[in-house]
Amino acid sequence: MIEDFYYRALPVQVYFGQGESSKVRSILTEQGYSSVMVITTPEQNKSGLAMAEQLGDLTAEVYPHAVMHVPVEVADQAVATALNKNIDCCLALGGGSTIGLAKAIALKTGIPIVAIPTTYAGSEMTTVYGLTENKLKKTGKDIRVLPKVVIYDPELSLTLPADISASSGMNAMAHSIEALYAQDKNPIITLLALESIRSLSQALPQIVQSPENLDARKQATYGAWLAGICLGSVGMALHHKLCHTLGGTFNLPHAQAHAITLAYSVHYNRNADIEAMDQLAKALGGTSHEQVGQLIYQLNQQLNIPLALKDIGLPEDGPQEVARITCANPYYNPRPYDQAELEALLKLAYAGLPPG
Repeated sequence: MIEDFYYRALPVQVYFGQGESSKVRSILTEQGYSSVMVITTPEQNKSGLAMAEQLGDLTAEVYPHAVMHVPVEVADQAVATALNKNIDCCLALGGGSTIGLAKAIALKTGIPIVAIPTTYAGSEMTTVYGLTENKLKKTGKDIRVLPKVVIYDPELSLTLPADISASSGMNAMAHSIEALYAQDKNPIITLLALESIRSLSQALPQIVQSPENLDARKQATYGAWLAGICLGSVGMALHHKLCHTLGGTFNLPHAQAHAITLAYSVHYNRNADIEAMDQLAKALGGTSHEQVGQLIYQLNQQLNIPLALKDIGLPEDGPQEVARITCANPYYNPRPYDQAELEALLKLAYAGLPPG
C-alpha cells in the first residue's frame, strides 16, 4: 500500500557528462554572471587558478581558503572578501568544504552559487548549510544556499586518490541510506536512494582497483548526484547527527567519519524500519535487514577504508562524549535514542570492530 506523502523538487540546473566543466564560461555567461569568485581549498589552489584562466575576464577573485566544517571565522572573512570585490557569483570548485563555504557566503549575502563538485559529497544538491562555532557544528536549511547550477564532470574526479574516492562515495551513500527511513520519506526519493546505493556499491570497488576507470568514475558521480538529491529532499537521522558531532566537536575528517560510522548507525536502526532495511540489504547484495551493518562494514573492508575512529583522530573518551552530545540534542530517528547503546556501538567503531 502506498502511504500519503509530500514531495518538492528543488530548482537546480544540472549539467552531467565527461568534459562538461570545459563549458563553464559559456554557462556562466548564459546565466548573466560577469564578476565571479572562484572558491577552492588551499590544496586545490592550482585548479582554481586554472579555472580562473579559463574564465578570463569573468574572474574577479580566486579564493583558496575553504576548510573542513566551515568555521564561522573563515566564513566571515570570505563574506567580507565577496562584498569587497563586488562579485555576482560564487563558483565553488571542489568538495563539501568548498561548497560549504560558498553556501556561507550565499546565506549572508544572497550571492548565487555555481558548483562544480570534484568529490561525491552531495552538498551541491541541497539547501542544507553547516557552520562550526565553539566546537559545535550547527546545520540549517535555506533556499538561498542552493546552487543555481551544478556541473558534474566525471573527468575531474580522476585525480581524486582511490582512498579518498572510497570514503567520499560512502559519505554519499549515507545520504541515500538515511533517506530510506527519513521522517518525510516518499516513493520518488526511495527509488532514487536505492539506485544511488546500487550504483555506488558497484562503482567504488572498481575505482579502488583501477582509479583511472572513467566508466566507474562516471557511475560513482551518477550515484553521488542521486544521493545529493536525497539529501536535499528529505531529512536525515541518527547517522548525520553522529557525524556532525564527530566533525564539529573533534574535527574529524568528514568523509572518513561518515564512512566508518555508517555501519554502526545503520546496525542501530536495523529493526526500526524493517521494510526500508530489507530494501537496503538487497541493494547491497544481501537478503535481510539483520545484515545491513555487517554488509556496510564488509564493503568498507573491500574499499580499504580505515575501520577505526581512533585512526582518524577520535580520542579514547570520544565515544562517551559523542553519545552524550548526540542524545542531548537529537535529530529525528526511526528508533528512540539510547545513550548507553550508542556509546557501546561507538566504542566498537573507535576500535574498528564489526557492529553487532
